[in-house]
Amino acid sequence: MLQGKKILLCVTGGIAVYKMCALTSKLTQKGAEVKVIMSDSAMQFVSPLTFKALSKNEVYTDTFDEKDPKVIAHIDLADWADLILVGPATANIIGKLANGIADNMISTTLLAATSDVWIAPAMNVHMYDHPAVQKNIEELYKFGYRFINPGEGYLACGYVGKGRLEEPEKIIEHMEAHFLGEKKLLEGKTVLVTAGPTREKIDPVRFISNHSTGKMGYSVAKQAIKMGAKVILVTGPTHLTPPKEAEVLHVESAEEMYEKVMENSSKADIIVKTAAVSDYRPVLAHEHKVKKKDGTEFIEFTRTKDILLELGKQKTNQVLIGFAAETQSVDQYAQEKLNKKNLDMIVANNLTAEGAGFGTDTNLVTIYKRDGSKYELPLMSKDEVAENILEQAYYMKEEI
Repeated sequence: MLQGKKILLCVTGGIAVYKMCALTSKLTQKGAEVKVIMSDSAMQFVSPLTFKALSKNEVYTDTFDEKDPKVIAHIDLADWADLILVGPATANIIGKLANGIADNMISTTLLAATSDVWIAPAMNVHMYDHPAVQKNIEELYKFGYRFINPGEGYLACGYVGKGRLEEPEKIIEHMEAHFLGEKKLLEGKTVLVTAGPTREKIDPVRFISNHSTGKMGYSVAKQAIKMGAKVILVTGPTHLTPPKEAEVLHVESAEEMYEKVMENSSKADIIVKTAAVSDYRPVLAHEHKVKKKDGTEFIEFTRTKDILLELGKQKTNQVLIGFAAETQSVDQYAQEKLNKKNLDMIVANNLTAEGAGFGTDTNLVTIYKRDGSKYELPLMSKDEVAENILEQAYYMKEEI
């Protein structure tokens, strides 16, 4: 996937520069053409000669050092690249880019770029969590930049926490998926998606439901189609327009959703269950409207069928993905649900977090995988969350 691709690496100052050396080497071995820009701070850690030897190309360090008089270097590099990666991305370069500051070779090139730009942060855990840094990251997400999120572990400063630059092998996996995505990453695959709420009838007028709008599930369906998959969308009542390319199955109750999902699960390579299905339904659904009367009214409830649990019991070679919308102990409940329901992946969010949950256009989620890995995404659009989920599902499917 990387053969002949033009990758521009913008290397800023941090101890993780050594990983960028490894990344340069691995990219060139895979047939990519790599060019490197280094900041002054990056050169305190590694000499430009190292990157020159690994990339077999000149290394750029100074906006005013024009190596070819026929072109303006930072504009030419910005136009040349198929993909730009900034790493290890410091708080400084993130802040500059978020605020349109162009005072060195890297920042001027990035402002002139029209290709996709990825940011791979690496810094002290407290720096990463600082409100100013997080605000700048959110701003860059709004601009359309993509982030390769830092991992957790022992940091050079001595702290243990989030801030490690992602490993070169993982970055390359993301790049390969990105370029493969141009060739329809999920082509030939069938993705079954559930979306929206369910309604459990009390009488012809009233029902029990929840606040789900279906936005997350519809984003998954839309992105799966964009990635070449055939999509079966089982949807509860929403005000959204489903993707016209999807096979859409409208349902209302949890029982109806159970039936449609089980009928179609064997056709799917990937199942993404985003629907907020009612856990309980009234034992008695009245044929006529229940009239108002004095005193207290009691409704007896019974459990609905657990669709995800049943899918986990019956799955063969499908990748099964669940969602966990919680208000507390998110990590604990997500891990328990992952194991109990035999999932391959669970996407969890805290409904109390700003920008996350029902009805929003954004989401703030953590992806937990069966192998024990945990992948936190910053606040991003639900379309971007869906893309990340499906990319992870693709790799899991390849391993089955």
